[in-house]
Amino acid sequence: MDAFLSRSKRKRSPFPENNPTRSTKVPTCETTTPHEVTSPFSPDDESTDFKLALLSSLHPSHDQQLLLDVLLSNEGSVDLASASLSSPPSPPPKKKSSATGYQSSLSSFVKPPDHPEPFGKKLLSKRGKTLHLYSSEDVEQHTPCTIIHNFLPTQEANELLKELLVEASTFERMTFKLFENVVQSPHTACFYVEGLEREREQKTEYIYNGGRLTDVRQLTPTMQKVSSKVQEAVNTAIQTRIQTHYPNAQKLHHQSPHPWKPNAAVVNCYSGAAESVGWHSDQFTYLGPRPVIGSVSLGVAREFRVRRIIPQDEDTHSNPKPETGESIRKTKEDSDAEGQISIHLPHNSLLVMHAEMQESWKHSIVPALTIDPHPISGNKRINVTYRDYKASLHPRYTPRCRCGVPCILRVVQRKKENWGRYFWMCYVGNVPGKEGCRIFVWAEFDGDGEPVWR
Repeated sequence: MDAFLSRSKRKRSPFPENNPTRSTKVPTCETTTPHEVTSPFSPDDESTDFKLALLSSLHPSHDQQLLLDVLLSNEGSVDLASASLSSPPSPPPKKKSSATGYQSSLSSFVKPPDHPEPFGKKLLSKRGKTLHLYSSEDVEQHTPCTIIHNFLPTQEANELLKELLVEASTFERMTFKLFENVVQSPHTACFYVEGLEREREQKTEYIYNGGRLTDVRQLTPTMQKVSSKVQEAVNTAIQTRIQTHYPNAQKLHHQSPHPWKPNAAVVNCYSGAAESVGWHSDQFTYLGPRPVIGSVSLGVAREFRVRRIIPQDEDTHSNPKPETGESIRKTKEDSDAEGQISIHLPHNSLLVMHAEMQESWKHSIVPALTIDPHPISGNKRINVTYRDYKASLHPRYTPRCRCGVPCILRVVQRKKENWGRYFWMCYVGNVPGKEGCRIFVWAEFDGDGEPVWR
């Protein structure tokens, strides 16, 4: 919440009377400040300070930040906020709802003072719903991510944004094959590396989606300057994650013990509310197992959604219907049964995707109904994802399929029998106009994520 204090105050426009989601829409930190909360459901007769003072008198054992979170979660209603503070949260209704979002902060799941234990491992998101997180504490606790607001000095963040807006004017959309159809990516992007030699390597030796990249650029001056700051912040976040979230405070199996050092970056540009990227995990081919990615967001704030993947017994899992005994086909949606979690990424924020992210979760940038224009970028969001490419996974070492093209590295995510196993496969079949050989080879890595070549 405190990450948004520096933004200028402005009133939220009222919801239209015919808005079907108005019963669940919660004012967010991106459009209000702690001293300016406007309820869309009733006239703003009293100031937020007055409401906080009233809540504080009714519940003196709770601090002001918690009271504000609860007030926001209850659309500015003192009565509803007080009721939620006075009793434990009721279980979610079993009846299906058309609402897609709920809960602006997990702090409103208030426990009595004599129950200080933290939330359990089970996700608080629910199937068919989206749980919105804003505070860094909630993001850290309930997702495989760390978020740092106001990451760079204001002038440096704006300088980087302006520099990349010029670059983005020449970005292109990626073309690829999806289910026998040739499609274009719903946003533009470009690949950046350190130095002229790495640029040459990327254009002549590396393979992406079965082909070579033609547009590879060297890091801009400000990107290089920011890279060292991202490196320091990510390494600190990794050590904190290991100490607070991993068993016995030890790194994960296959996670690298070496400091994370970014040597490449993908810059994405989302122009307007409709541009997005679908559910996916980032490719492991040159990053290796348990990769960590540092992602800087600039310009328009957008929703970054994550969902945990639940492995299943079989790709086609049959459970008999109790009334007919007839089998039911289990879909991919069934394996993502824990709902979605939305992390709001404002301008000048750093999101760290930790070592458990790519194997066990998927992420996306969803289309937005509306966006709040940024004073510098207008309707554009620029996203810089810094990555650490492993020298041991250079294409000269990785297996080649019968086509002569280096294979890509993937991991079993859905089938419980081989969940977490890595494998090499041909990806040429995803390139328009080409057919792949469909080779498949299990991959081997040691405990530190280094390949074991046979």
